[in-house]
Amino acid sequence: MKSRVTFPSNNLALAGILFTPDLTPDLTPDLTPDFNPDAHPGGRLPAVVISHPGGGVKEQSPSVYAERLARAGFAALVFDAAHQGESEGEPRGMENPFQRAEDIKSAVTYLTTRDDIHPDRIGALGICASGGYVPYAAQTDHRVRAVATVSAVDLGSVFREGLGRGQDPAVLQAVLDQAGALRTAEARGAAPQLEAWIPDHAEELLETAGRQFRETFEYYCTPRGHHPRAVQGWVLRSVDQLAQYDSYAMIRLISPRPLLMIAGSEAETAYFSREAIERAAEPKELVVIDGATHIDLYDKDEYVTPAVAALTEFFGEHLAG
Repeated sequence: MKSRVTFPSNNLALAGILFTPDLTPDLTPDLTPDFNPDAHPGGRLPAVVISHPGGGVKEQSPSVYAERLARAGFAALVFDAAHQGESEGEPRGMENPFQRAEDIKSAVTYLTTRDDIHPDRIGALGICASGGYVPYAAQTDHRVRAVATVSAVDLGSVFREGLGRGQDPAVLQAVLDQAGALRTAEARGAAPQLEAWIPDHAEELLETAGRQFRETFEYYCTPRGHHPRAVQGWVLRSVDQLAQYDSYAMIRLISPRPLLMIAGSEAETAYFSREAIERAAEPKELVVIDGATHIDLYDKDEYVTPAVAALTEFFGEHLAG
């Protein structure tokens, strides 16, 4: 079952969807949830907060994982970040990593206030950019009892160094100059400048672009994963906040709570998960899904299924009563 919910984050109303186990008896056998009512005294469920990729919305990959985790007996909360999707916040399209972390903490707070959720059995899952935001938030929020990521990306590193860390340092300096000028322009009344997550002429670039770009286009810009509220552009001056943000600088603070990071063997972003696991303290685990790329883990069943199996085992063990 799923229901629409709202909750506050820095005085902004965030829009969410709460997935809960459905015990309807006419489910087909392969969809029957692994839900044991005896494991949840008083009907209070273990829960997982799931945070979306940069440019994404709650109805895309987060809901893919939320639906499957709900079948396995967890409540799962997906939501749109502040300034994005159906949530409040102006200007639209801000990608503020510190607000994104606050949104995750606020989602946890919301779950702790519900009578049907066990406040001491809450975990969090971040996908893509939120694979950076979730560990970052959990470093200092001890209410998050288990931390997991899928196709994790440190967006701060991407803006500072480029994907793969091959970016000329002059690029960052130039865009920071631009960000400062845009702050001044907005103070004088100019509208915020939006930068496209995927350029309008993207289709013309597909033949020469790298695999990551092609797969991103295929997911967000075709019926496979398109949503009208996704990838609508981000506020360019956000870069001065993104550039000073480091997802994993204090990742050791998650310990002694457990950390699970899932990456595809063919993902160009997999180095983020490998390096974060190296920096993290025990207990920690890296699961590599053979043959999967970064975007494959958003929705392709042959890769999502083993990822969900790992997540179900992980959250099942660490959010147990």
